[in-house]
Amino acid sequence: SMTIRNEIAEEVRHLSQKYGKVPGLAVVIVGNRKDSQGYVSMKRKACAEVAIKSLDIDLPEDVSQDDLIAEVHELNANPDVHGILVQLPLPKHINEEKVLSEISIEKDVDVFHPLNIGKLAMKGREPLFLPCTPKGCLELLSRSGISIKGKKAVMVGRSNIVGLPVSLLLLKADATVTLVHSHSHDPESIIREADIIIAAAGQAMMIKGSWIKPGAAVIDVGTNAIDDSSRKSGYRLVGDVDFQEACKVAGWVTPVPGGVGLMTVAMLLKIKNTVDGAKLSVLLQNKSCC
Repeated sequence: SMTIRNEIAEEVRHLSQKYGKVPGLAVVIVGNRKDSQGYVSMKRKACAEVAIKSLDIDLPEDVSQDDLIAEVHELNANPDVHGILVQLPLPKHINEEKVLSEISIEKDVDVFHPLNIGKLAMKGREPLFLPCTPKGCLELLSRSGISIKGKKAVMVGRSNIVGLPVSLLLLKADATVTLVHSHSHDPESIIREADIIIAAAGQAMMIKGSWIKPGAAVIDVGTNAIDDSSRKSGYRLVGDVDFQEACKVAGWVTPVPGGVGLMTVAMLLKIKNTVDGAKLSVLLQNKSCC
């Protein structure tokens, strides 16, 4: 992740020196979730390290959907903001899809907009940005020297945030892709065939060592809290893969929770998307002025 960080810092320097444009990333948080707070401080630190502006919009748990959307519209219109993240999940009384589709497609650095996902799904099309956790998974594989082309890859979980976009990126990278989900018959035998396993099902330690083909590469995106009376918090975080067992069989496996590397890389890629958004706005301005 140091390499990615340095590449981004260099681009930010160039943008601010040559065009006087400092990229800005806004995060909208509704309510007071413990995991969100940790995430936000990580984002702040990452933004500071590459010298981009970080803006936090904290809204109460009971904010109305209209007020939340008004906040998003304001950020859409703000020329100093090039990336907008809405921290999920949102409270039950808010329609997530409605809110996410209000984010300007040029500032959708999380890549939740249906237009961006649609382009990701189509052969020969590219979305404005690539989704960050999925791209982080592929980035981890490639930077670890694991080739994807022609490999059997199994994606466990089919969420819009991880499972679906990961499967689309693996397909773009020429893997043979299988999606395993809650209605799959005999997931164990499907997973055991895989050269690459990416788990994001939200099921604590569901994938046992015996499910893994010797030498396979395993990325665990799952983060599940399980009771642990020996911890001060009363719980500990585990992945979707039984890490201890997996280590004995897999050729390569990300640590839990969430593969520390993966979280950092995904965060940096959100920042990289924001920087690309700032470059896009410089291009558009220069086109219209000259």
